[in-house]
Parts: sequence; structure tokens; C-alpha cells
Amino acid sequence: MKKLLSILMSLCALFLLMACAKNEESIRIETERQETGDQTSNTILESGEISMRQIAVKWDDKQVIYELNGSPISTSLMEQLPLTVEIENYSTNEKIFYPPEKLDTRESPLAKGGIGTLAYYEPWGDVVFFYGDYRENSSLFELGKVVSGEEMICEMSGTLTIDFVQES
Repeated sequence: MKKLLSILMSLCALFLLMACAKNEESIRIETERQETGDQTSNTILESGEISMRQIAVKWDDKQVIYELNGSPISTSLMEQLPLTVEIENYSTNEKIFYPPEKLDTRESPLAKGGIGTLAYYEPWGDVVFFYGDYRENSSLFELGKVVSGEEMICEMSGTLTIDFVQES
């Protein structure tokens, strides 16, 4: 019985030490970012989660805000921010751009339709801003939905900057 209790206590102690070490590593990474002047608000935690999931899409003096979902595909887009991209017209219901790197579609939800959807079309590797309705497609993955500026999506043109929403 003493042996079992001793083993159990050793395992508990080991677990606590590992948890503390992981927390210290997260703090070290954040401190290094602050010391190197990384002022972007896309703080990526050691667990792969991101502290905020709203992005601003800006051009000229206009802005559209999207709320990204918690999927791996959205996280892989956030890891590439900030971005400066050229927007292209496609069809009569969408604007597109090509991110520098392909997005991770594993375990990500399919886009279900609706104006204001932000999606990724895997075969071509483009991100899609829908300003009109569309049909579902097994290669179209949802990144998120518009939360403000939906009426301006169709006006997107030229060079866009995409980054996290800055808190006021």
C-alpha cells in the first residue's frame, strides 16, 4: 500500500512540475515578443489558441470586421497576419485573395452558405469574401462571419490590409 501511495504522489508531483514548466515557457515566449517589439495583437499561446478572433479588413478609408471560428483553418490564417493582399473580383457574389501559405483544412467546418461568410476554397487556395448567396461545396471551408460592414464587402477593391482588430 505504501508503494502505491508513493507512486501516486510521485506522479502528482511530476504532473505539477510539467504544468509549471509549460506555464513558464508561455510566459517566456510572450516576454520575448514584447522585448523584440512585436506589437501585433495576435498573441499565439503555447496551446495553439489565439487570444482574439476578430480581424479587420481595410482598404481606402473603409473597414469590414469578421469574427473567425475556432477551427484549425482559421488559426492557420491568423498565424499569417498581418497581410497586405490584392483583392480580385470573382463571379457576381464574391471577392478573393490568395494567402502566402495554404491553410490547414483538417477538422474544419464546411461553409454552409450566406452573405457575409469568410471561406477558403481549398482546390485553388484562395480566401473568399461572400457578398452574395452561394451553394455549399465540399471543398469550401468556413473561416468566419462578418460582424460589421457587411454592406461594404462588394466594394472591396485594390490593396487590402488584414490584421487583428485593435482594442480601443
